[in-house]
Amino acid sequence: MQDIINNLPKLAKDKHNDNKKFFAKLKKKPPKNLDYVMQELHEEEFKRTDCLECANCCKTTGPLFTDKDIERIAKSFKLKPQQFIEQYLRIDEDNDYVLQSVPCVFLGADNYCSIYDVRPKACREFPHTDRKKFQQISNLTLKNVAICPAAFNIVEEMKKRIKV
Repeated sequence: MQDIINNLPKLAKDKHNDNKKFFAKLKKKPPKNLDYVMQELHEEEFKRTDCLECANCCKTTGPLFTDKDIERIAKSFKLKPQQFIEQYLRIDEDNDYVLQSVPCVFLGADNYCSIYDVRPKACREFPHTDRKKFQQISNLTLKNVAICPAAFNIVEEMKKRIKV
């Protein structure tokens, strides 16, 4: 798995222009069955992919924390939301709450998440490949294929199945 993770940024860069063109066309004229196809591709890929073998998303990027995320996670730590923010988060250039540093402080050496049951929405939904109106998040997907081997595989299969 580590070889795949190490090669992923280069693979994603090599495919970036093709992917960008594909997504531009997809955005202009999304097929009626796009959500169905994406759900299917997502489910097929995650039958083969075990996130616990990888955890590259947790090691290299941090999620956005919504107010609801902060309240839920703080409660699980028996902290006030402001205490949780001060201890773990910072405000980024987009004015969003993000982790103070990566890798994620909640990621264990075994790739398990210590706050899995209360993890942020962004973590629960990552890599967002089964999201409705998938064509609307093409910029996010272009970033995620360089981080997540499953997202990379899903996009490659998607290009084979959907003709734009």
